[in-house]
Amino acid sequence: MESSCPSTPRWNLDRPFLTGRFHQEIKGTSRLAADAKGFPSDSFSSGLENPIGCYDAAVQELIVIDDLLFALVGIEGRYISIKRVHGKGDAVSFQVDASMDLALQELAKRIFPLCESFLLIDEFVESRSQFKNGLVNHAFAAALRAFLLDYQAMVAQLEHQFRLRRLSIQGLWFYCQPMMGSMQALSTVIRKISANNYAGSTVLNLLQSQAKAMAGDSVVRSLLEKMTHSASNAYLSILERWIYEGVIDDPYGEFFIAENKSLQKESLTQDYDAKYWRQRYSLKKDIPSFLANIASTILTTGKYLNVMRECGYNVQVPVSENSKLMTFGSNHQYLECVKAAYEFASGELLSLIKEKYDLIGKLRSIKHYLLLDQGDFLVHFMDIAREELLKKHDEISVEKLQSLLDLALRTTAAAADPCHEDLTCCVERSSVLKGLSRLKDLDIKNVSHSNDLEEPISITGLETFSLSYKIQWPLSIVISRKALTKYQLIFRFLFHCKHVERQLCGAWQMHQGTRALNYRGTAVSRSSLLCRSMLRFINSLLHYLTFEVLEPNWHVMHGRLQTAKSIDEVIQHHDFFLNKCLKECLLLLPELIKKVEKLKSLCLQYAAATQWLISSSIDIPKLDEQSDGSVGSEKSKQWKTKNPSKAQKVMTRNSAVTDSILKFEREFNAELQSLRPILSSSSQAEPYLTHLAKWLLGVGNDQ
Repeated sequence: MESSCPSTPRWNLDRPFLTGRFHQEIKGTSRLAADAKGFPSDSFSSGLENPIGCYDAAVQELIVIDDLLFALVGIEGRYISIKRVHGKGDAVSFQVDASMDLALQELAKRIFPLCESFLLIDEFVESRSQFKNGLVNHAFAAALRAFLLDYQAMVAQLEHQFRLRRLSIQGLWFYCQPMMGSMQALSTVIRKISANNYAGSTVLNLLQSQAKAMAGDSVVRSLLEKMTHSASNAYLSILERWIYEGVIDDPYGEFFIAENKSLQKESLTQDYDAKYWRQRYSLKKDIPSFLANIASTILTTGKYLNVMRECGYNVQVPVSENSKLMTFGSNHQYLECVKAAYEFASGELLSLIKEKYDLIGKLRSIKHYLLLDQGDFLVHFMDIAREELLKKHDEISVEKLQSLLDLALRTTAAAADPCHEDLTCCVERSSVLKGLSRLKDLDIKNVSHSNDLEEPISITGLETFSLSYKIQWPLSIVISRKALTKYQLIFRFLFHCKHVERQLCGAWQMHQGTRALNYRGTAVSRSSLLCRSMLRFINSLLHYLTFEVLEPNWHVMHGRLQTAKSIDEVIQHHDFFLNKCLKECLLLLPELIKKVEKLKSLCLQYAAATQWLISSSIDIPKLDEQSDGSVGSEKSKQWKTKNPSKAQKVMTRNSAVTDSILKFEREFNAELQSLRPILSSSSQAEPYLTHLAKWLLGVGNDQ
């Protein structure tokens, strides 16, 4: 994450006397002057004319010790020079006068790595203290600066011994050895940090891994662990504020949790993917190794606290001295702090959503309306809105439907529900089948065949009408746009089934009106049997959907929500309920839903044709009720003799009515029986289909 930070003042770069680098700059200037006068710069330093080799060994040793004491703090001596190696990250190397005694050269070169490490560490401290490098680098640089003070104190003590003439070059080497391992280990870490431009979590991980790698050297390991703890203090202060207040105070983008401020909580009611809850706060790739196992818990803890802050509740985890995250170590005290903070935040948010915002009550209200748990308002609405719903979907007035819905809600038992005002209506642009194909996260089986589902040529409001629900924050975390879309798909399927049932009931009532006319054995009686079979089919389907799928799954979810320990568990149980309902309502099985839609289409076609079938049959005299010698037979013969053309028309029409009924019957039974192999083959993998087969496959056997 890009983060803005103050720039380092120019005077900190333009005035080298504030950085300690001025010694090298002065020496470099002197060397250039020497080169200009024609003196070989590799044979002496500081403009001296006499090479060190012209002195005897004892004097050379004193000169070399004096130069080495300067070199140990990064300053060139008279016969020891500093050379920058370009192309290797501006590395430095120390060189001695070639005329120096070979034994002294060898001892001096043994000490040079310590001098080079000091220069590297000193330069790192200076550069990494700038704002742009982040809090972890600042803290690490501060710890290194304190370490260099101890190192410089050691050099000062050696210089004091040299002034008292108690220090030989062997003694200098002896006293420098304990510091050699520590300085080289720090140099290794610093080179890796500088080469890769590490910051934040990566610096902590590198320090910790280097400390583990030094298991054989307890002194160096202890030093690196101390550096790790010092560098992590700033990081832990960011972590502490996150898990105790739900606030990311991360000016340099070092924390392992990223905040996407472009996502607002209001998007939950519009965004199908519910990005706010998953992406407003997310884990980065670089996580400190000591926090890797609890990173998700830390993320969740802060998210819970943040939700409560968004609700206007300034909740803060109770913090004691023992719960301060000032360091981490083998006692794992920081793990207990994170766990305690998570349990507090989880409990507080769950209590807020379940009690103050009445999550269970809101879900129950949605069940009443979108899952047709209380359908009295829907019956009234379908009666008064029938004319509008029969229009094409692009001709429907949503405002008129909304007013009719409000009227139905106010004049039925739904008026007692305080949440009924949150119910709204909408008209979708496509059928349920097309809506299913746009669901991204559902496991729709036989996807390759899902495109074969035919969209009705002219869909009306009956196929596209849907209810919606106004969900406010923070309930929109659980009932997101995605969850509401799934509720709507189930509602639209149930609504259309109810419409088919109403149409068939109307057809059945028309058949019942002809019972007094005694049309037994005619096309009317056959039509009556077909109508009864269709009603049994749609009633069985609705019974399966409501009593075998929705009600049992709702009770299971309700029980799980009562025992949920966190809001994430609530979301998980709710999503599982919706996905299971979609699946068991056949909406995720394109092959089956295609058959069901075909059967429903046949039922609607038959119901629409019923009035013509019955009216045509009533006009037909009962020519089939002939019996030899009967009065009816004589009258029929007399009527045929007197009206031969009309008799022919009646017989033709009777034949057409019978053929139409037989065609509906054949198609309905064929489609119904084609469900048998599909249900039989699928019920082994999907046991719930056994219940559906039990209800549906017996429908056509009583023809």
